[in-house]
Amino acid sequence: MATPTDRGHIATEQSHEKTCHFDALSTLQCVDLLANDHEQAIKAVQNASQSIASFIEALVPRIEDGGRLIYFGCGTSGRLGVLDASECPPTFRSEPELVVGLIAGGDKSLRTSSEAKEDDPNGILPDFNRIALSSKDTVIGIAAGGTTPWVLGGLKLAKQRGSRTCFLTCSEIAPKVDHLISLQTGAEPLTGSTRLKAGTATKLTLNIITTTLFTKLGNVYGNLMVDVKASNEKLLDRAIRIVSSVCDVDRETSTTLLAKSGGEVKVSIVMHKNQTSAESAKQKLAAARGNLRKALQAKV
Repeated sequence: MATPTDRGHIATEQSHEKTCHFDALSTLQCVDLLANDHEQAIKAVQNASQSIASFIEALVPRIEDGGRLIYFGCGTSGRLGVLDASECPPTFRSEPELVVGLIAGGDKSLRTSSEAKEDDPNGILPDFNRIALSSKDTVIGIAAGGTTPWVLGGLKLAKQRGSRTCFLTCSEIAPKVDHLISLQTGAEPLTGSTRLKAGTATKLTLNIITTTLFTKLGNVYGNLMVDVKASNEKLLDRAIRIVSSVCDVDRETSTTLLAKSGGEVKVSIVMHKNQTSAESAKQKLAAARGNLRKALQAKV
């Protein structure tokens, strides 16, 4: 067996000075230490706010121009990307192919680890071919420790296709990319276990990226999920309450509006505000590129 490269110098592989005797702590001490240690995850994201904002500002027009956002990673990093991508359609009624999550080893790796896949720098090529990655797309390679060949190789392959590239990491490693988001979470309580602070900071960053992206695209009105897909009882209730709140009407009226609009919250709101038909409301929204605020501000 060949000796692997020593990664001991990387921040996420360092030993945490406060957890050297973690196994000797009481249960409550373990809980308190882990909870308090995660405060660094929030601080790391706050410290990277400018680079996150810069990335989103560059991303919005590319999405408006027909591009996609592609996450890819291995292990925990890959699972977090797939998770965030899968939550966009029910939250923002986005098309499933608009935000895509790719993980080394495919969907089976969501439940079963496939670490050996991580070492192939060209391993993501079949996935890029399958989704027809192009110059319109923006990719985010996610690697907490910063050294994963599958991710670093994927960034190079994406660059060759003209895609805009971003590297999201919790280490000090910075490959040549268009955007770098470095979350300095430091040493993990369990040495090298980046499912802890690094995972938390990564999940928060992905939440911020897609929530802000879809807000700028017009899928949010105020702080309301006006593009929510009412696919179950809970979400239908939320849709009813959103329409009630924006239109200042009772639940019965909201339910009726939603029935007439085919369950579309924004259409229901424009219908009521402009006292118009569902078809007319849809046309007005289309003219405003789906932005409810702009549609309501437009002249009737």
